[in-house]
Amino acid sequence: MAAEEKFVAPDSCLINLTKREIEVLSLVLEGKSSREVAAALYCSKRTVDFHLARIYEKLQVTNRVQAMRRATLLGLVSLEAGAIPK
Repeated sequence: MAAEEKFVAPDSCLINLTKREIEVLSLVLEGKSSREVAAALYCSKRTVDFHLARIYEKLQVTNRVQAMRRATLLGLVSLEAGAIPK
């Protein structure tokens, strides 16, 4: 199982997203569909949907728009082409 990276959000909430979940979220932030994300990451659409479900659960949201907004507010991803902040 992949090791999880721990991100501390400004509100002191601990969010655990794996490297792969961050990759999926970054591509979604670029506006890619699940099929496009799957093609970019060389995996199936079902795998991408699984990652998205885990991301939604961890961020406590119900769709990709909410996930993108929350992840951006928490500093997990940047609005600049889905870049991961340093």
